[in-house]
Amino acid sequence: MTKPLTYADAGVDIEKANKLVGIIKEIAKQTPRSRVIGEIGGFGGLYALNTSNHENPVLVSSTDGVGTKLKIAFSMNRHDTIGIDLVAMCVNDIAVQGAKPLFFLDYLSMGKLDNELATEIIKGIGEGCRQAKCALIGGETAEMPGFYKENEYDLAGFTVGIVDNSKILDGSEIRVGDKLIGIASSGLHSNGYSLVRKICFDILKLDHSTHIPELGKTIGEELLTPTKIYSETIRSVIKDLPVHGIAHITGGGIEDNILRIIPKACEVVIRRGSWDIPPVFHFLQESGKISDAEMMRTFNNGIGLIAVVPEQYATEILERLLAMNEKAFLIGNISRCKSPSNKIQWI
Repeated sequence: MTKPLTYADAGVDIEKANKLVGIIKEIAKQTPRSRVIGEIGGFGGLYALNTSNHENPVLVSSTDGVGTKLKIAFSMNRHDTIGIDLVAMCVNDIAVQGAKPLFFLDYLSMGKLDNELATEIIKGIGEGCRQAKCALIGGETAEMPGFYKENEYDLAGFTVGIVDNSKILDGSEIRVGDKLIGIASSGLHSNGYSLVRKICFDILKLDHSTHIPELGKTIGEELLTPTKIYSETIRSVIKDLPVHGIAHITGGGIEDNILRIIPKACEVVIRRGSWDIPPVFHFLQESGKISDAEMMRTFNNGIGLIAVVPEQYATEILERLLAMNEKAFLIGNISRCKSPSNKIQWI
């Protein structure tokens, strides 16, 4: 008689998944919990919304992943920072609209559940939530036999924040004469990694442990530098200083992302050489013989956010950022649009 089959025989271990839930509960407890109802493990995460500080509250949401940066984590077998990237990519997108991140959920899928590996990933997510001051309230860990190679996985995140309707930052208040303040990135963040991998591993044939003198570290260490989380920086500035719009510089680089918030009647003027470009971008450009235009449309080139601010407050906002240990630069201004087909002028 054929032996009765179980789900475990098909490659799905429910007992192991239940043990992981217990580990996740402990990680989640280390993130802000004052408005969270219940614990990890329910059918849905519960969050008690406090609207007392908002006349007309609006919920803002975002979902994202970290792209092929995952491949770097796989090759290095280091998984404790990729979760920070995941949180950053989501919360930065809502923070630039003026929203305070409230809670975060994640989706983690792998071929065979490895609790040690999953724990490292989720520890990073928990750290990202602590930095963003939002609660990790739930998620999904899926075991999918045959879908992924050994020690590989997929990762996605989802966050919700809140902002008063009158304080939404959507670029509608941007005016001619406003100044552009660039806030430094921590490196590549989580964009352009398909090109990065082609240059570093296909063309240069580097190993992740190869030390790059101009970077002062191995290429693997550089490429796994976590994406910077800006939510608390933004909140500190906008609570008492006027900001007309903020762009998160992700895929598409400076040009594509700044244009997402610029009114039709305005043009962006950006001064070349007005900020410090980290060595990794010079290294990639020289190694891959990448044009300036391609660099600007693929990478952040050292600028993680661009804030558009009233001219009379630009100096004060710069000083505030510097006092918070943020590297920030006055990189341009807003002028009247001369040509609808050319909204950015580089000088």
